[in-house]
Amino acid sequence: MNKNDLISAVADSSALTRSDAAKAVESVFEAISGALKKGDEVRLVGFGTFSVAKRKASTGRNPRTGEPMEIKASAQPKFKAGKGLKDAVN
Repeated sequence: MNKNDLISAVADSSALTRSDAAKAVESVFEAISGALKKGDEVRLVGFGTFSVAKRKASTGRNPRTGEPMEIKASAQPKFKAGKGLKDAVN
């Protein structure tokens, strides 16, 4: 399922127009992204938790030349599925 399929599914199940469903889906994505950007955690009970993991700077190797290179510290988004989602899939 891609983003357009998700918008169509939301429109069908909620009796919204496709454009209203697109705005709703976009708003949810923006709200989650904004919270993660601030360093907050987003918990959706029964679905899962979105969080940010900090990765430390490290030294890696360039696979083409083999020379060492510095890898910058970064923040990575994470998602941990909740019990409701796990049960729905299994």
